Amino acid sequence: MSRIKYHIFVFLACFCSLIFAQQDGVEDKEMLTLRLNEHLNQAKLDSERGNYYNALDNFDKALEVAEKIDDKPNQGKIHTKMAKVQFLVGEEDQANISLTKAIQIQRKNDDYANLAITYNIKGVIHSTKEEYENALGYFKSANNLFEQEDLEEYTSEVSLNKAKVFIAQERYEEAKAQLEKTIIVAKKHDQDRRLSSALIESGKVYCAINNPDMALSQTEEGLSIAQTNNILENVNEAFVTLSDIHEKNGDYKRSFEYIKKHIHLSDSILNIKRENLPQGISGLSINKYKDAENAQLKAQIDEVTAESAFTRITTILSIALITILSLLTLSLYKNNNIRLNTNTMLHKKNDELIVAKEKAELASKTKANFLSTVTHELRTPLYAVTGLTNMLLDEDPKEHQIPHLKSLKFSGDYLLTFINDILQINKIEANKVELDPENFNLKNKLENVISALSNSAKDQDTKIHFDYENGLPETFVGDQLKISQILINLLGNAIKFTKDGDIWVRAYKIDQKDNKYNLRFEIEDNGIGITKEKQDQMFDSFSQGSVQINRKYGGTGLGLSIVKGLIQILKGKIYLKSELGKGSTFFFEIPLEYDEDSEKPVVEEVKKVNKMESLDLSNVKILIVEDNKINQMITKKILNKMDLYCDVVDNGEAAVEQVKEVAYDVVLMDIHMPGISGLEATKIIRTFDKDLTIFALTAVTLEDKMHEFGEAGFDDIISKPFKQEDFEDKLHAALSGEKIVSSFFN
Repeated sequence: MSRIKYHIFVFLACFCSLIFAQQDGVEDKEMLTLRLNEHLNQAKLDSERGNYYNALDNFDKALEVAEKIDDKPNQGKIHTKMAKVQFLVGEEDQANISLTKAIQIQRKNDDYANLAITYNIKGVIHSTKEEYENALGYFKSANNLFEQEDLEEYTSEVSLNKAKVFIAQERYEEAKAQLEKTIIVAKKHDQDRRLSSALIESGKVYCAINNPDMALSQTEEGLSIAQTNNILENVNEAFVTLSDIHEKNGDYKRSFEYIKKHIHLSDSILNIKRENLPQGISGLSINKYKDAENAQLKAQIDEVTAESAFTRITTILSIALITILSLLTLSLYKNNNIRLNTNTMLHKKNDELIVAKEKAELASKTKANFLSTVTHELRTPLYAVTGLTNMLLDEDPKEHQIPHLKSLKFSGDYLLTFINDILQINKIEANKVELDPENFNLKNKLENVISALSNSAKDQDTKIHFDYENGLPETFVGDQLKISQILINLLGNAIKFTKDGDIWVRAYKIDQKDNKYNLRFEIEDNGIGITKEKQDQMFDSFSQGSVQINRKYGGTGLGLSIVKGLIQILKGKIYLKSELGKGSTFFFEIPLEYDEDSEKPVVEEVKKVNKMESLDLSNVKILIVEDNKINQMITKKILNKMDLYCDVVDNGEAAVEQVKEVAYDVVLMDIHMPGISGLEATKIIRTFDKDLTIFALTAVTLEDKMHEFGEAGFDDIISKPFKQEDFEDKLHAALSGEKIVSSFFN
């Protein structure tokens, strides 16, 4: 009996402990939620006061709590709010990272209202960088989501932001239409800040289209609302706008009065912000130039407005001088060209360095934009060339046509290789190539490269010999893709310049420390060789020894430059030994880590089969979104040959409507189209269909646009022109229900 009592006692004790533990858990969660709200409220207060770094600290703490209690909606909102503050303090890269995280969370949770807010902030960031089309795309997405969620009061901010972009682009009629929308919604919902801002922006528009009466009326009304509600930023903007309007009307005196008011108010705002920033923050230094600029303007104002005790003629001359100096001051202020006078060599050197840096950055940006534009313009017709050529070769051409088609195919492939080489060189020079280490079998890798190029060697009546050092491990950790590219380039070069000869590929150890090996690779040939004079230039871009060699053997002259760049990224070295008429030997050394756990027997390569044949494609529907008629025809024909049904539309708006009406399995979306872009169309589709597989079928340069494709909601990217097998693999993954593993987003 006592044993039964004991068991009952133990059971009751456990039960009570469980109850108390659950209560503690509830209390803990409630406490954490209270702490979360406390941090968010404090962050909001700090932001409003201009204490941005304190605000970021509180957002960090709030995010930590939200993650702890798995509060996804608040996680998304916090990332959005953090991004806004990060951008205000100049942390642009961090702001973009926060926005990307917010978009991912909000899209996953169907939190469309907050996703719209995030898109709006993303648009503002793009507009401040003068990336106006991207900005308008995000504003349109934000507006669509606000309307979808019946949040009319939020649309006023979006339409105001769009209007500012249109003004910057001098698209004044479109700006006027957006401002009218803003004014209507702002009045309806008592949004004084947006209303005053919209009226002031409207004044700018009317000034630009030569309607001075409306310009003054709108701006003065906006100023009145801003002054009544103590909205200092809008008051300041109104002063500048009124100065512009009066200057355009020829009333220089009033123009000058408003610019003085603007300078005085700017000082006040600047002092408030300075007081709210912590001491020692580097952001304070950005105000030095502003202070100096304002001081110089004030000095000029004091000088020209001093009372004169001279005669009437002196007074007239003084007025003339005031007018001239006013115009000069106004012009200098608006163009931001006032500079501090200094006689020291140090400041001169700093100015020279700044100018040099700006020129270098501009040159780099210009080069990147040029390459992006040129490669896109080349890839688009190349898609047509390679696609049509492959189709014609598959359609039983006449015997005498085959050599011509093969020549055309070779030319297209050569041009595509050239484009890719240029892009890779640019990527290496911009330090945008990242390492992707993984376990791999080095010996197999070398054998596969030799096997892949063996037919080319046979065409040259050349034999390839392979020597892998006895006792050297086979499995290592490294970036096998880059190693393959180096080997293919060097071995391909050896084959190209060796006729009826021999090539030796060797791999051996130089030294070893624990599991870290320093390996040397040699590619030796007995081909034409390289002169002593040319050897020092062989790793430069577009260098091929001589014009005669270029004409005889072809090639872009970029291969060795790419090889050198990749080896440096792998922390290795490359050497060359050559003698004209006797051949060349390229040596390169790279460090690799031996992976003892991954030693496995060699598995025979399975012959690749056509995966699509295993699927039932009878009910599959694919939508092609492409504005180029030739590319439409090529893509459709490729799909039809795979027994796939497809529809075609030629713009983003039509794509959105088509997806709403028809249940498609896959959408192949071009990017550059008339009307809304493929990015914008995809963002709109994602507001009502998150599961549809959408591939970006594009010829754009991808390196700098990854975050944009990911944020828009693409599942993967198919870069034009594409390889048929890669295209089939991606379609198979989408249609079979496999997880799509993107080489771009993962």
